[in-house]
Amino acid sequence: MEEKMEVEDLDLWYDDFQALKDVEMEIYEHRITAIIGPSGCGKSTLIRCLNRMNDLIDGVTVEGEIELDDRDIYKMDVMELRTRVGMVFQKPNPFPMSIFDNIAYGPRLHGMKNKKKLQEIVEISIKRAALWDEVEDDLDKSALDLSGGQQQRLCIARALAIKPEVILFDEPCSALDPISTAKIEDLMADLKKRYTLVIVTHNMQQAARVSDFTAFMYLGELIEFNTTKKIFTNPKEDKTENYISGRFG
Repeated sequence: MEEKMEVEDLDLWYDDFQALKDVEMEIYEHRITAIIGPSGCGKSTLIRCLNRMNDLIDGVTVEGEIELDDRDIYKMDVMELRTRVGMVFQKPNPFPMSIFDNIAYGPRLHGMKNKKKLQEIVEISIKRAALWDEVEDDLDKSALDLSGGQQQRLCIARALAIKPEVILFDEPCSALDPISTAKIEDLMADLKKRYTLVIVTHNMQQAARVSDFTAFMYLGELIEFNTTKKIFTNPKEDKTENYISGRFG
């Protein structure tokens, strides 16, 4: 089992407020790592560090290291980083254009002009996002006409189209119904054969169902990181056990 990313001594401040404190963890290749913890504990801040989304926020200071395949991401071109580390957000955010153009957007941005190759990329991406059977005859229709669950899978397909190695999911099911959530969870299990996945979730049952490793965060600190089985059946830290058993959070 190989490390894909590594977080070392990571601290982050929003102006004077320290949101992450000395976080250290590994992200393993072709595995799903879940980040859990109560609201405001730093989960989304941490996942947004992994592709430098926090760079876009004024007043943010970051110290420490994050490596992708042993390369410091803060010394990497941001465009290269975000090509290799894709992201799916909490609410589906399709562009106001056709289903086809949503998926083709990233490859076109990277200079892909060959129509046949674009069609191949779009088809493969939609199939890998388990959406093809529902939209194959409607690729020229607006992505905004899809249901919420379909829109989220479209956003996953859009992330896949630029051929990332790591995909970050920031609470991807929080706006979805149980049936759509189950489809996304099944999809994740399939995606980890090709990609490395990191998911922030407030739903502990989801973390237990889909992930291989779990990180528990509290007040900006990484309290415990281990295999999901150990975190949920035999946590080492009292805070982890209290959170998982519902005593707080």
